[in-house]
Amino acid sequence: MSAAVRILHGKFGRVALLDMDRPLVTHGHSQCHVLIKVSGADTFFSVRDRVYPLTDHTVLLVNSWEPHAYAHHGPDAPGTVILALYIEPVWLADIEKAFISSGSPGFFPQTCAQISPQVSGLAHRLAMQMLHGEALGTPALETLLSDLMLHVIDSFSDWRSLNGMGAVALPQAPDARIRRSLSYMRANIGAELDIDRLASEACLSRAHFFKLFQHDTHLTPHLYLNVLRIEAAISGVARSRKPLASLSDSLGFRAQSHFTRFFQQHLGAPPSQYRKVVDVVDMQPTAP
Repeated sequence: MSAAVRILHGKFGRVALLDMDRPLVTHGHSQCHVLIKVSGADTFFSVRDRVYPLTDHTVLLVNSWEPHAYAHHGPDAPGTVILALYIEPVWLADIEKAFISSGSPGFFPQTCAQISPQVSGLAHRLAMQMLHGEALGTPALETLLSDLMLHVIDSFSDWRSLNGMGAVALPQAPDARIRRSLSYMRANIGAELDIDRLASEACLSRAHFFKLFQHDTHLTPHLYLNVLRIEAAISGVARSRKPLASLSDSLGFRAQSHFTRFFQQHLGAPPSQYRKVVDVVDMQPTAP
């Protein structure tokens, strides 16, 4: 059974050490996403319906809002311990303002790359600190995470070309009609998805709305709502002691068992187990 070994949750986003032996459903994240194998069997992820290997020699790089899934290769296959980074563009911009472009679709031009010794070494140091460390809300953690992301970005990102001639490359804003739909979805996160109503609010036909939504967000409306729900669920599980039944109800699940299954299918661990291993880390802003 897949499980979360330890989770760090803070302004930087999330860093998760996961022991995975079951697949995850197709999903997305608002953060840029880096996956590094720590130990165990080689495995696979599907990104935009293409399968990529995660091995001792590769790193997987998933852009913000890019649909992907963990494609574990069989119920009897051995598990893999994975270091998963979900890093907020705003936090990266505190390191280098041009890194705000990490919220752009082309920030990582390739999904699978050969891992460098520097990235591998820093990732394993971070994983061992998470596995064996006690209190990790320290400047040393911030330095290690910053160094790791700087090496990842320098090695695998086209941020300089996105940045152009010195101007910060902000993520492209959706069409105003889609922005209204996104605002409605955020305000009604616990409601059932009603494509006809969203299309009507945007003054678009259903077909045109669906096409424009995918163009602007890179996800279907259903997957986008799932991103909103899972991020709200993660925040509620990590940052509050709110009963899981109450959290489930607020997110529109008819039964807590449905919420538990949804959470586990997206993160690899049930919410009760996730809550036991998560540390909320209050970190100081990174110096410019």
